[in-house]
Amino acid sequence: MNFQQLRAVRETARLGFNLTEVANALHTSQPGVSRQIRELEDELGIEIFVRAGKRLTGLTPPGEVLLPIVERLLLDADNLKQVGDEFVAQNSGRLSIAATHSQARYALPTVVRDFRAVYPQVTLELHQGSPRQVAAMLLSGEADIGVATEALAQYEQLVALPCYRWTHSIVVPPGHDLLKVDGPVTLQQLARFPIITYEAGYTGRTHIDEAFAKAGLKPSVVLSAMDADVIKTYVELGMGVGIVASIAFDAERDRTLRALDARHLFEVNLTRLAVRRGTGCAATSMPSSRASRRR
Repeated sequence: MNFQQLRAVRETARLGFNLTEVANALHTSQPGVSRQIRELEDELGIEIFVRAGKRLTGLTPPGEVLLPIVERLLLDADNLKQVGDEFVAQNSGRLSIAATHSQARYALPTVVRDFRAVYPQVTLELHQGSPRQVAAMLLSGEADIGVATEALAQYEQLVALPCYRWTHSIVVPPGHDLLKVDGPVTLQQLARFPIITYEAGYTGRTHIDEAFAKAGLKPSVVLSAMDADVIKTYVELGMGVGIVASIAFDAERDRTLRALDARHLFEVNLTRLAVRRGTGCAATSMPSSRASRRR
């Protein structure tokens, strides 16, 4: 058994069982890929792929069990190389961070700035996506560190560490009726207006939905978006009342809007920093900076 055989299996599954594409990806010939797969199957005593003539069409039941093990072995092999890279270049390399838009736009800028001041030789890569996409990037090895509020704690393959807590704010145009309310805004008062907020699964949306449901209210969500900048834009147009993360409102920048504290309405949210379990990522062992794995 060797890594060429394992890579042939992984790439065959990843590229839809097209051996021509696999050969191109591995810089070898199609017969060479077929030979590597067959030699591994002979050594293990199983068939990994379903065949239709000379074509591969899918994974066999043993192949379904084998593929995650192959991927894990290749990840671990890459991690071994990265450990060596760490000690060769203690303060240089590449660090890949995956985050949702809200985290990348509002929470991370000062952190990234401070990190660069301490580790100027480290190249940072910042990827943005939904919480589930952030998790997928961590699991595939595309990202070293993930930052998101939703989803990360749901994966056993990830170590999700509490990062910071935050609350929501209500944003409205100047002169809005909610600004005239005597005392804290209630859910009943809020539900009278069209709502503009995050898409399901983003930036604490779960807690927003749960609060209204618990109060027996069905708010009219007229528009949902992935990030607060879009939400605020449509609030400015008078389309509805916005519910955003408090960190996404800056009185100096958002001069055409006003914010109302909503911490009494919705449960406090917890943003998590996650790494792939067992990787020994640099996120938990600074100052040594781990080079990001490239695939």
